[in-house]
Amino acid sequence: MAKPGLTGLSRLTRATGYSLQGLRACWRHEAAFRQEVVAVLLLAPLAFAVGDTLAQVALLLASLGLLLVVELLNSALEALVDRVGEEYHELSGRAKDMGSAAVLLTLLTVVVVWALVLVENWLLPVLS
Repeated sequence: MAKPGLTGLSRLTRATGYSLQGLRACWRHEAAFRQEVVAVLLLAPLAFAVGDTLAQVALLLASLGLLLVVELLNSALEALVDRVGEEYHELSGRAKDMGSAAVLLTLLTVVVVWALVLVENWLLPVLS
């Protein structure tokens, strides 16, 4: 059974507006997100020079996109935990640490993906 309310293009338009609000809020309130967006804006064009195939370019760009997605989710988690209560609680600290760990693992994934593509396209041909 469908939820009552907007459907079709009206629903899509409203959902897009909420998504843009989320991006603006993250940009405004999260320094890490701003830094990662700047890094993505610098690296994304470079992906076309580093990748030899469309698949490699897609992989490089997808790793960057994944980083922004995980940072958005981490920021949302932190905001929710802060909304519940500012006082320290072990579970709140654990939740924030896990969100931060997710961002760290994603950053490491970006580094590994970019390193492997660079090795395959730039180092291996030189060694051959």
